Amino acid sequence: MKYFLIVGEASGDLHGASLMRELKNTDPEAEFCFLGGDLMQNEGGRLVQHYKNMAFMGIVNVVLNLNKIAKNFELCTKAIKEFNPDVVILIDYPGFNLKIAKHVKKTSQTPVYYYIAPKLWAWKEYRIKTIKRYVDRMFVIFPFETEYFAKLGYKVDYVGNPTAETIDRFLTANAEQTNSPSLPTTKPIIALLCGSRRQEVGKCLPVMAKMATYFPQYQFVAAAAPNIDKDFYDNILHSGVEIVYNDTYNILRQSKAAIVNSGTATLETALIGTPQVVVYHVIGGILVPLLRKMLIKIPFVSLVNLIAQKEAVKELITPKFNEKNLRYEFEKILTDEKRIEQIEQDYAEIRKRLGNESASKNTASMIYKLLKESKVNKG
Repeated sequence: MKYFLIVGEASGDLHGASLMRELKNTDPEAEFCFLGGDLMQNEGGRLVQHYKNMAFMGIVNVVLNLNKIAKNFELCTKAIKEFNPDVVILIDYPGFNLKIAKHVKKTSQTPVYYYIAPKLWAWKEYRIKTIKRYVDRMFVIFPFETEYFAKLGYKVDYVGNPTAETIDRFLTANAEQTNSPSLPTTKPIIALLCGSRRQEVGKCLPVMAKMATYFPQYQFVAAAAPNIDKDFYDNILHSGVEIVYNDTYNILRQSKAAIVNSGTATLETALIGTPQVVVYHVIGGILVPLLRKMLIKIPFVSLVNLIAQKEAVKELITPKFNEKNLRYEFEKILTDEKRIEQIEQDYAEIRKRLGNESASKNTASMIYKLLKESKVNKG
């Protein structure tokens, strides 16, 4: 079979490479053409465009790069036509990918499958109309998404969670390791996970780092994003916080507690088992609560609470994300034994809900089976 995959960022490259690997195991004759990154390129096939030339985030950045986005769209559609795949597989990155889905379904009979669904439950629910029209099958990685999409009249398949797989492998591989050489301290450690984009790091990390002045008995360690240079962190932080690159899981594993910017990192922290307070800065200040009610329909922002379907961890979102509130909530997960025990119980339930399925393996198997059945029916 011939598979055309599209991702638009680093996480997509990771998931795309894993899916390609499993597709090769399932289909010995698999051929690949893709928009992706180095990890996918290592699996073989033709790289049409690197995601580094596609990752335009935010309204202003998108507007400034409209010409590049249009060229990427043209490049992608031309490559699909030339490759003539048996299936087009979209991975996250909905702004671009849903436009591709529409183009493919209007110009060919090629099936379009989606792996790692757009987060319609968080925003832009209207995209379900496009999905219903142009996406033949969707494979989701959060268990609550099956019920959510069912209510919208669209059936999806839960295949397992790739983050859970990754954390399980890490914990197994490091079961006997007691410390990390990259953590330069003998004090108990507190992890600060402040995101991977300069804007969010610049807004969140200064407030996070202030906790070091209130809890000097701990060593605060910021897990740095590889795409942000050390000088950027040095201009934000003071001497009470260390900066460590490329060791986030070890930092979390050895930390007594963590302060985490909302995103996949909240789920990683829960699966490793570290008590956390989730924070999130949103432009808009006191207007944010009103805007949330108008635009966002979910009760929580963190994946931890969404999967738990309750407030397993405290969320501090603008304007509640401030030094005073953070100090109060953070002290509770350091000293309140009942609170810590409840968090541990909720983490265990979250892990149970995610299951032990291999997301990439399940998705590859389903895709291959669907394509084989389609060929038989046509033949």
